[in-house]
Amino acid sequence: MPKLILPSFLIPSSICKMEYQVKRSRFIAFADHTKGIKSAKSFLHKLKANFPDARHHCYGFVAGHPNESSLYGFSDDNEPSGTAGMPIFTHLKHSGIGEISVVVVRYFGGTKLGTGGLARAYSEATKQVLEKLETSVFIETKKIVISCDFASEAGVRNKIKSVKGSVVNVKYLDNVKLTCLVPVNCELNLPYSVNSSA
Repeated sequence: MPKLILPSFLIPSSICKMEYQVKRSRFIAFADHTKGIKSAKSFLHKLKANFPDARHHCYGFVAGHPNESSLYGFSDDNEPSGTAGMPIFTHLKHSGIGEISVVVVRYFGGTKLGTGGLARAYSEATKQVLEKLETSVFIETKKIVISCDFASEAGVRNKIKSVKGSVVNVKYLDNVKLTCLVPVNCELNLPYSVNSSA
């Protein structure tokens, strides 16, 4: 059975940074809003440019809906296999947050942590940055065009507002045509002509 793709989910409101240290190794975790794989990769390249002397830039991302597996990605960036990218991604996958990337920049402190120690450190750095991250609700919308008479315009606008939609364009001809954005799963039940638009 395919996973349900939810019409609304949490997304990061702004970039967040958190530093975690183990035996003088520094794990600097960054989380940010990245819509699409291209945006996720761009965020990674920006951090590599900002921290060129770091030994590793490990990451995980969920670049769309939280349940859309085709938009998942992660990398150990030359850490031992499974010790960095997967621990980061595991926290993301279970966070319920979409359109997000976490990059953990590591500076080696001189003491080897072992595979278990590395996995715990990357996991903890990710956990801490996600706990500090501020989020907002993204609601997927669809465009509709509503035709009504002039006397009904105010009532239609109130109905759109009540479902957390918005009017993006209005044309006054023989009647009123309102182009609106409304949540994809809402049912308006208006006694007027309603056409969905791409």
